[in-house]
Amino acid sequence: MTEQLSTGTTTLGMVTKDGVVMATERRVTMDHFIMHKDGKKLHQIDTAAAMTIAGLVGDAQVLVRYMSAELELYRLQRKVNMPISAAATLLSNILNQTKFYPYMVQILIGGYDTEPHIFSVDAAGGSVEDVYASTGSGSPFVYGVLENGYREGISTEEAIELAIRGVSAAKQRDSASGGMIDIAVIDKDHGFHQLSEDEVLERIKKYKLPQ
Repeated sequence: MTEQLSTGTTTLGMVTKDGVVMATERRVTMDHFIMHKDGKKLHQIDTAAAMTIAGLVGDAQVLVRYMSAELELYRLQRKVNMPISAAATLLSNILNQTKFYPYMVQILIGGYDTEPHIFSVDAAGGSVEDVYASTGSGSPFVYGVLENGYREGISTEEAIELAIRGVSAAKQRDSASGGMIDIAVIDKDHGFHQLSEDEVLERIKKYKLPQ
């Protein structure tokens, strides 16, 4: 049997005034069966870059390992992080070269180089940069929240709230999304920082949202 995230995933990323906010939930499904309640879908791949994954678990995990290794090698050789656009292009090329026997994934790459970036990369290698993006079965509900609440120059704290509200909306209406919410902030000063569960739960309580 094949584990799938494609029917049970909600991920999002958005550009803020100072960086990037990325979020996922944790439920992993196979058709209508919940395989895991605490799947990791948000991965740090560099000091100031991260990926969210949706699709086949094995395919997605292999790509996370590929990207982490390539970005670390680039940083060690050149003493500087790979630009986020270059990382998205690298992943795009990997996926495009295998499009006739594709990795079944939807991926967001986000991070900060000289400015914040969010790229959505599909299974055929299509790469699109935007100020916000969402993948997975819960994405229509997320987009409803983001379309209404996102604005240019949004602060990090406002974006964290919007991300939690978006993923929470998906959890309420998409039966294949659920579990704890993972949130990461990537900015110039601190690089990649993932909020603790307590920090997320505190905000969920503050916003009076269902857990």
